Amino acid sequence: MNRASLEKRPEEVAAMFDDVAPKYDIVNDILSMGQTRRWRKIVVEAVGALPGQRVLDLAAGTGTSSEPYADAGISVVACDFSVGMLKVGKRRRPDIDFIAGDATNLPFADNSFDASTISFGLRNVTDAKKGLAEMLRVTKPGGKLVVAEFSHPTVPLWRTMYTEYLMRALPAIATKVASNPDAYVYLAESIRAWPDQDHLSAWLTEAGWEGVAYRNLSGGIVAIHRATKPLAPVHEVPAGSQGTAAATKRRKITRAKS
Repeated sequence: MNRASLEKRPEEVAAMFDDVAPKYDIVNDILSMGQTRRWRKIVVEAVGALPGQRVLDLAAGTGTSSEPYADAGISVVACDFSVGMLKVGKRRRPDIDFIAGDATNLPFADNSFDASTISFGLRNVTDAKKGLAEMLRVTKPGGKLVVAEFSHPTVPLWRTMYTEYLMRALPAIATKVASNPDAYVYLAESIRAWPDQDHLSAWLTEAGWEGVAYRNLSGGIVAIHRATKPLAPVHEVPAGSQGTAAATKRRKITRAKS
């Protein structure tokens, strides 16, 4: 069985998610006691995309998080580096554009999306800060970013109970319901090692996003961070310049097939 380490080598993480892809959504529902559906609904509301707009759903996996946008008539691109996950999603929703891509080197041109979002995937990126900068690059000026990620419960007693669940109960449940229980040991470890809400806010600001704010869900088990791309980023290469053209030219899009 495949299990990634906290060094988060892209090939290890991708192989691990390829392995769990067939039962991934069902196991997530079980382990979160159904809360993932509520959390994803709140993300969609925070993005607030309208028909005619284009949304990047990064770390989309099987596309469960992308479906509400497509159902609302919004153009959504489901991007993930696990081809196995994308194939499962493409079989279920052939109408959605599933594209393989690395969060630290996205295969899209500058200013391509009205909004970018990533749910429960940023902590799996080998360089999360670079991933945030890449999402800034591909989002249009004035566009939104919404990040949903596991975080740190704000009440000490709740934090202790949650940590016990992560490190003891979750792996035990995964042994009974998951095809690769070791992958969920990684899940628990990566959540415990992830920075808290304020540290992630600082990363967003450092990457160039503005108006950073967050909302805690389920007592801080999950945090939804929101931000906006500045209208005139000082570090952005003007559209149509030689540097941007060369960078765009090097990026190759690989679409998933069912």
